[in-house]
Amino acid sequence: MTSIQAKKKVLESAMPFQLVKYLALSSLMVILVCTILLSGFISQRAKAILLQKSEQYALLVAENLNHQVFFQFTVPTLISEGEIRLSREGQYERLDRVVRNTIHGLSVECVNIYDPDEVLTYSNISKESIGSKGQAGESFARAMREECVSVLSAVKNDFLGFEWKEQVRKLTMYLPMYEEKPLSWRRGKVLGVFEITLDISQDYETIHRFQWIVASSFLIFVGILFCTILFIARRAERIIEARAKERFKLEEQLNQAERLAALGEMIAGVSHEIRNPLGIIRSTAEFLDSRVQDEKQKRFSSIIVEESTRLNDILTEFLDFARPKSLRPSECKIESILDKNLQVMEAECQRLGIMVERRYETGEYTLEADNDLLYRAFVNIFANSLQAMPRGGQLTIRTAILNGKNGLSQVELQIHDTGPGIPDDVVKKIFNPFFTTREKGTGLGLAIVQTIIDNHGGEIEVTSQEGHGTNVTIRLPLTQPETRSGEDSAE
Repeated sequence: MTSIQAKKKVLESAMPFQLVKYLALSSLMVILVCTILLSGFISQRAKAILLQKSEQYALLVAENLNHQVFFQFTVPTLISEGEIRLSREGQYERLDRVVRNTIHGLSVECVNIYDPDEVLTYSNISKESIGSKGQAGESFARAMREECVSVLSAVKNDFLGFEWKEQVRKLTMYLPMYEEKPLSWRRGKVLGVFEITLDISQDYETIHRFQWIVASSFLIFVGILFCTILFIARRAERIIEARAKERFKLEEQLNQAERLAALGEMIAGVSHEIRNPLGIIRSTAEFLDSRVQDEKQKRFSSIIVEESTRLNDILTEFLDFARPKSLRPSECKIESILDKNLQVMEAECQRLGIMVERRYETGEYTLEADNDLLYRAFVNIFANSLQAMPRGGQLTIRTAILNGKNGLSQVELQIHDTGPGIPDDVVKKIFNPFFTTREKGTGLGLAIVQTIIDNHGGEIEVTSQEGHGTNVTIRLPLTQPETRSGEDSAE
């Protein structure tokens, strides 16, 4: 399987989750938009209710003002002076006093009184404009027809009810001024028009603040929810990607195992067929070597014996790879196996000028393992280390006890050499069967080592940096799975 196919499988496994993620994010955006629209709708409804309440408030003010003006100014003035002329200083002051006392403490900014000809006869804020013609137009005409008319003055600068800057909101009401009849609920003729102006800017600002608070709260909530979903989505993506890679890795291992199994069967058959005639060739060459007296012929027979022996060793290595031996675990210590290996290699280390340093830090423990197989695995590792230091160096062996997976103890072995190191692209291939960087060699040494370590339920890892040597790390469980399952069943 190529890397492109692997990436495709990872993407295909993540596609359903991507759909869920996009659906969740789209839902959040819809919620956000709906929140803004809902906030605008609530704001518009609140403004409509506020306008209605303000109109009712102005109507009550106008009724009270109509009553007070009629009974405290109009009637007494007609009785005492016979006519109403606001141009007289005393009448205007009396009317002004009545109006101010009536609207005192109320949210009324301006009160104007117009006669039936729309001439301004009274104003509590602009005495100079008295006598001028009003500009109400249709609103004044409707008020004269006994209708209540409201006009909201404001500069339009909003979007969906959201205003970007403060605005002055004023409500102007045009209300009929009636002639009241004592002891009767009926009203008389229309004497003029009240123009009452209310400043409702503060009430609108309260609504706008509430609107922004609602929108901001939902925005913060949606933002937090978005960040949470994004965090969960990214974490889930990493988990899914890791699982997809792990599955791909297991599939690769399975495919590799199937290929190696088929290759092993072929190698076993071929090696068996070659080994029998090779044994005959070797025994015949040894017989000739013992019989011939001529030195030239004796040299040729010795070459045949030597090369047939080397070929037999290669066949043995092939067979070991094709048909690995079953484990025969027994209680042992890994340091004893290492010392046995180092004792055999002592002469070669002295010849190459290699210093050996032992750091045993395990203490007392027992390891269930196959002595012979581990010995052979360490032989291959040490052989590679010595070949990496032809001009001398240092070989460091360290052992320790670790807490491994599922709380099970492991013995860890680290073998470090000071050779030239291994390039990164080569490190990835060193456990592949038949891969070698040397002219002579089968490329099965480390493949056999990995098989032996895997059969023990352990792990092997090689790290290297060019110019800084190579480090081989092996971790083995102290007990084998068969023993652990037997102990569990006994319990």
